[in-house]
Amino acid sequence: MYFKMLHVDWQLDWVYALTDTLVTNGLLLTTCLLVMTNLRFYNPKKGKFVHLLVMCLAVSGLWSAVIRFGLGAIFQGSESYASFLEQSMPVRFDIALLITSCAALISTLWYNQEEQKENEQRKLDAEKLAKEAELFKLRQQLQPHFLFNSLNSISALAGSQPQEARKMIQQLSDFLRGTLKKEDHQQISWKEELQYLNLYLEIEKVRFGHRLTTEINTSPETDSMQLPAMLLQPLVENAIKFGLYDTTEAITISIDAKREHNYLLVAVQNPFDEETSRPGQGTGFGLSSVQRRLYLLYGRNDLLTTSAINNIFTTTIKIPQS
Repeated sequence: MYFKMLHVDWQLDWVYALTDTLVTNGLLLTTCLLVMTNLRFYNPKKGKFVHLLVMCLAVSGLWSAVIRFGLGAIFQGSESYASFLEQSMPVRFDIALLITSCAALISTLWYNQEEQKENEQRKLDAEKLAKEAELFKLRQQLQPHFLFNSLNSISALAGSQPQEARKMIQQLSDFLRGTLKKEDHQQISWKEELQYLNLYLEIEKVRFGHRLTTEINTSPETDSMQLPAMLLQPLVENAIKFGLYDTTEAITISIDAKREHNYLLVAVQNPFDEETSRPGQGTGFGLSSVQRRLYLLYGRNDLLTTSAINNIFTTTIKIPQS
């Protein structure tokens, strides 16, 4: 297009037109590449685009000077081309300024977008690390709590019931071996979660004997449904705490699981004495840790609810299914 304009419209000899086209466009392309490369390492802050304009003016002026003296030196014997070159310099400068400004603006927008993406990715990575650290901290706080209770029970049984103490040690070993293999963000099936829960309940039944009875109501359709590993144990531990610690009578802890739309719905119920135990006023570390864990994993605060009706305390969790 530029060659045709010089050769046809301005009636320059094709040698002059071709040389002018190659030199002009080649140097202009090189100038734009230099501007774009420079902006990769120096990108003006928001609102500082006047710096870009100054740079483009300077680069266009330098490019015009090189074109003026370079082409003048190449065709110094032609007075007609020298006159054409002199007359065309303002137009050349304007074109160079327009093209370099467009290149600078596009580069700035591109690099700003890339920088924004990198910042967002770093933010997401930092949030992910923070979530994983908090989940790990919650797990570390839960495990010693249960472990100390179990060791105290083993110590109490060692003298009077050594056989039961050995049994409890074996059960505790199996339970802890399973928990160490699971990550806080790992999803397991409801059937597998129940296997670990039964290990925990066997330990608790050794501690409390005939005073603790459990009922687990589930259905085959929930067996393959997914939930975070070891999520149920703190709920049952909380139920045992509020159900057994303030009474000498036998109690029953019930666990019901079912599918509700696209959720695994689990309800844990325990009786409580409203005169000595007030679970409604404080859910304790166990439930608060589960609620926090659910928020970190799913970004929702409505997945755990509690209610206390007719001396029955109910904890309900909903686990979204992907």
